[in-house]
This record gives sequence, structure tokens and C-alpha cells, in this order.
Amino acid sequence: MKRQYDRKLVLENGTEYPGFAFGDREKECVCEVVFNTSMAGYQEIVSDPAYAGTAVVMTYPLIGNYGVADDDFESRVLSVGALIVREYNDSPSNFRYTKTLSEILEENRIPGIEGLDTRKLTRSIRDSGSMRALITTPDMPVSRALEIISNAPARQNTAADVSCKKKWYSRTSNHKFNVVAVDCGIKLSLIRSLMSRGCNVTVMPWNTGAEEIEKINPDGVIVSSGPGDPKAAAPVTAMIKALRGKYPIFGIGLGCQLVCLAYGADTYKLKFGHHGANHPVRNLTTDKVEITNQNHSFAVSVDSLEGTGLELTHINLMDNTAEGVRCKKDRVFAMQFNIDSTPAPRGNSHLFDEFTASMEEKYNA
Repeated sequence: MKRQYDRKLVLENGTEYPGFAFGDREKECVCEVVFNTSMAGYQEIVSDPAYAGTAVVMTYPLIGNYGVADDDFESRVLSVGALIVREYNDSPSNFRYTKTLSEILEENRIPGIEGLDTRKLTRSIRDSGSMRALITTPDMPVSRALEIISNAPARQNTAADVSCKKKWYSRTSNHKFNVVAVDCGIKLSLIRSLMSRGCNVTVMPWNTGAEEIEKINPDGVIVSSGPGDPKAAAPVTAMIKALRGKYPIFGIGLGCQLVCLAYGADTYKLKFGHHGANHPVRNLTTDKVEITNQNHSFAVSVDSLEGTGLELTHINLMDNTAEGVRCKKDRVFAMQFNIDSTPAPRGNSHLFDEFTASMEEKYNA
């Protein structure tokens, strides 16, 4: 017996995509739709705070087939808006899995929709740019759906939504460094990467002032990745301005954009963003190409870097956007791509070693 469509996706241009529900089967939501080109890592993607409020289209056709494992979450609170897939598998084959993908989506009140033509949807986003969409019942009139989309408020400072509300600690044995991580949507794998290099980590809310960080007197400061427009996170920019030159500072993802804003550069929104684990980036220092994991909808204007004191160190080979900057004098550097290597290739973890080396230099100064 043929299945009956029980959900549909309506884009703001009026296009409809009928499908089948999984996860939270009742919730209606309006989200910006982006596509992710990763072939694996759907658990890390739905638990990455940088996807807060967005509906993610997975271009790889089969999702859910290895379930969900407790050790693979990037955040314990899922903030992704929705998940859109071609085919969802609810019978995982994996000795590590503890729940299905649908179960964790349902627990976090996140709708999923499968059975769509994700190739057509991805091409539409690629050609027309990111769009907002409504996931709703199949009998919803398009005119009413478009009205709901247009009246839905746009998310403003999403970094504030996903950041911790008070500081917390992650400790390791025989530590060598004390690092403050400013949480704009921090991933747990970032903290694990720091701890594996002998760092005790103090995670602090996104709007923590420079004075509070100076009271801790860390060996270095990391500004994490996260969602949204960097210009909406002005307190982080002010903190970086106040602390640059005093401590080694490392910005990742949104943190890279915030570092650039602190030095006087500018940012802008990309047409459809960079989302996936296969983005080629050229290291201008070594002239080598690195395959990177990316998740951001905004970028730094390369032209605006002139005269700021920041040097461009990495560029994206697909669109020549800025991927890395540094200021040697201030011991500040930042990367637009994720370097925690989950679920991406593991060729970029040396950047953590560069950060610890800069702290070692300060430590021995």
C-alpha cells in the first residue's frame, strides 16, 4: 500500500515539497534552509549549535542508518531547526548506537521530513540562495503558508540563544595551560581537543567582559564557532579588542569573523553559506590545500582586511573567500573552518598545536 504524504515543506518562493514525517511529527516551524554536503556525521550536524534555528538539507541520500551514540554529541541540547533528508533509516546497524536519530529529534522537539527530492531542493538553494521555509501539514494552502513565513520573526542574536548562561569548567590531569573558551555555540569536540593537549578549560558565556577574563588570567583565549550574524555579537568584538596583545587569542568559525570585526574588517552574508566536510582551502603560508569542515553563512570581506593589521593566511578555493587570518604582533589568529575534526578529515588539528605553542611562548616570556 502506497504511503500517504503527511508533511510538506513550503519555500518562501512558493515551491512545495511533499514528504513524510519523522522526529517531532506534529511541530510546525519556519526556518532558513541550508544544505550540507557531508556524507557522514549527521549526529554531529544536528547537535552543532552553529545550526541553531536552521533547517538542514542533507545532500547524501541515506540518513539515520548508524543511529546515534552517546559519545558523539557536539552539544547535549539540540538547537537545529529541522532536518530534511531523501531517505530516513529507522533501523540502524551499529554496535555503538543507543537511540535512533528520530528518537533524539523527537525528544528535542525537532521536526524531520523525508522523501523529498533533495537534489532539486539543493539546486534551488544553490541557484536562488538560502530561503526560509515552513514545515507543515500537506493540506496547508500555499497562500497561508507564505503568510506564516513572512510574519515569522527573524532570529537576531542566535549566539546568545545557544551560549551557556554561566561559566563552567572542564579539567584534565597534569594540565599545562589554563584556557578561557568564550561560548558563542561551542562544540564539545573543541573542548576535548584542548584537554588532550594539556589544557584546563573555563567555558564562559558569549557576553563575558574582558575584565572577567582578566581576573582568571588565562594562558590563552578561544572564541568558539556559533550561529548567526557576527555583527549581532558586539560584546564579543569589544572583548577581543580589549584583550588582543595581552593573551594569545584563537577564533574559530564565528569566532574568526568576530576577530576580524574587532580589528576593523567587515563581514557579509554568503548566498547559500558553506556547510559540509569537503571544502578545499589553500594555506597561503605552505601553499598546501587542506580539506575542511565548514558551517557558516557569513564571511569576512577580503578587501576590508587591508590596513587592519591582520594578514590573510587561508582562502577558500571554491569562491576565494577568507578562511584564515593572523596578527603575529598580538599573537592572534583565526580560522573560518572547524578544526575539531568531527566528522571532517583530521588534517587541521595542528592548529591546536599552534595555539598551545603561542601559549608556551607567553608562558616562557
